[in-house]
Amino acid sequence: MKNTKMMVIGFVSAVTISVALSTSLLAKNNVAEPTEASVEASRLQSLAKFTKVLGIVEQYNVDGLTVDQLIDKSLQGMLSNLDAHSTYMDKKSYDSLKSQTDGEFGGLGITVGMRDNALTVIAPIEGTPADKAGIKAGDIILKINEKSTLSMTIDDAVGLMRGTPKTPIDLTIVRKGVADPIKVHIIRDIITVESVYTRTISGNILYIRVTSFDKKVAADVKKAIKKNGDKSKGIILDLRNNPGGLLDQAVELTDLFVDEGVIVSQKGRNKADDVTYKATKSNTITHLPLVVLVNEGSASASEIVSGALQDLKRGVIVGEKTFGKGSVQVVMPITETEGIKLTVARYYLPSGRTIQAVGVTPDIEVASGEIKNHTKSFNIKEADLKEHLTSELEKENPGMVDVTEANATNKTTITPEQMNKDIQLKEGVDIIKALIIVKGK
Repeated sequence: MKNTKMMVIGFVSAVTISVALSTSLLAKNNVAEPTEASVEASRLQSLAKFTKVLGIVEQYNVDGLTVDQLIDKSLQGMLSNLDAHSTYMDKKSYDSLKSQTDGEFGGLGITVGMRDNALTVIAPIEGTPADKAGIKAGDIILKINEKSTLSMTIDDAVGLMRGTPKTPIDLTIVRKGVADPIKVHIIRDIITVESVYTRTISGNILYIRVTSFDKKVAADVKKAIKKNGDKSKGIILDLRNNPGGLLDQAVELTDLFVDEGVIVSQKGRNKADDVTYKATKSNTITHLPLVVLVNEGSASASEIVSGALQDLKRGVIVGEKTFGKGSVQVVMPITETEGIKLTVARYYLPSGRTIQAVGVTPDIEVASGEIKNHTKSFNIKEADLKEHLTSELEKENPGMVDVTEANATNKTTITPEQMNKDIQLKEGVDIIKALIIVKGK
């Protein structure tokens, strides 16, 4: 009888444990795979919570904001907290975006992004007011005129910096290695940029500078390579301070150098946003040795080109680590006068690595600067010292060549003096020369 009781108790315990385990597993399954009804219930609860907070703020907030104003601020907060590039655009921001894409506008000529929640210069565009005023990649903008950029969105900052041509603006910036903030006075102007220009180095090296990726970049680079033809033994592609631009141009430019393989892939939450861009042999026009110059001002499309060429072992990347912007934004209208800019996907290089917040690390890292030239020694006799000292010193210490002035007067070649002002370019030229020798063997 006792054994029977124990068996019954044991059976009941086993059933209880089994039921408990089943309930636990069922609960876990319910968490892992919520039903459509539970998702809808959760959405309604969240919306009820939002409505309740909205009502409280509308009733008690000291500034007495309207519901419309509160909703706009809510949307701004939601989008800006997703990532640095998503944003809600009210009528003013939406109109500003249209003027940027459809017409001329007065600006400074800089591309900005968010890095560690600080408004950071990705790159000044060459030849623009910002470039001439001395703005550099990596500068952090503290103030626009007297308005702090703290908690300011990128679109708000761009809206403040854009304005009527020939009007002044002051930027207060923080620069790495400089103790105190710097105030920079700039005069706005219509931004017109030469996206591609070329020079030759040592007679047989083609230097191609791409300042931004507009709709003609790939065609212009292709034309330059064909024009130089058999004269070129190697190519230097300079993407420094290039903030990016059109994705299709980055793909087409890379395809000029690559026979096959994935150039870049775009992956998002929705499969409809997934796209893979591949090289085609028919578009390739050169197999010459290639060096690509990059720095922290190289972003987006520049990183796609340099990263793809690095992964596909097609070129040697020289310079400094790039900015790290590898996300895809689309503009979606929500009314006739308002819209949102939303990050829907990220770019991935051929190896599968992402650019976003990581950037491209060069194969050979070289800090920017100039090559220090030591004064040459000279030997004269003791008896001639007094007589020749002054004239010899004048011969041995000529003035430095002004690169800007030389650029203005010489549109076809880069001189050794200019290269000595640019250690990254000099390193790139030395590498190309070595690659030319190796290929010749």
